[in-house]
Amino acid sequence: MPDRPRIRVGVIEDHPLYRSAVARVLSEALDIELGAVADSVGSYTSFREPPGGVVVLDLKLRGVTDAAAVQKVVALGQRVLIVSAHAGQDEVLRAISAGARGYLSKDADGADILRAVREIAAGGTYVSPTLASFLLNAQRGVKNVLSDRERQVLSLVAAGERDADIAEAMSISVRTVRSYLERIRDKTGRRRRPELTRLAIEEGIS
Repeated sequence: MPDRPRIRVGVIEDHPLYRSAVARVLSEALDIELGAVADSVGSYTSFREPPGGVVVLDLKLRGVTDAAAVQKVVALGQRVLIVSAHAGQDEVLRAISAGARGYLSKDADGADILRAVREIAAGGTYVSPTLASFLLNAQRGVKNVLSDRERQVLSLVAAGERDADIAEAMSISVRTVRSYLERIRDKTGRRRRPELTRLAIEEGIS
């Protein structure tokens, strides 16, 4: 039986000592292949990393920063894990809304970072327990987290419509529907269709 491919993980962090420490933790894990290590999103982009990996991203960088940095890295086809000293509710919710799959504060140790990377690489999401309450509060007010179009897609999912039916009803492509669904999953942490349906019912989205 072939070995599972290693998880390719990059780092974008402008603090030299912390950047080196995170890179060392990642490089010492047997199931991880260390990718590009950079001090800005622009510098990371120049490495032309293959899509499909995970990137450990700080929020406060020179150049592209905060939610815009998340969006840029996500657009490169990478899954983003935020590790930031800025871990207030607004920062967490903005980063998740921008497409981040996970969020840790810089209080997290190496084991926390590895656990989050593995969970995100497997298609899940990961938020440290101390920050989870922010997302729980957002889930209670998920209407404020989702865009109008995302709420419309969610309501049609709850009505039992297939992707093709949703596309026809909204006059958009099936690919766009699936893009909306992926963003809804990232923002809410609900992955499967029955879970999305239950969320819509709980939130009164119809």
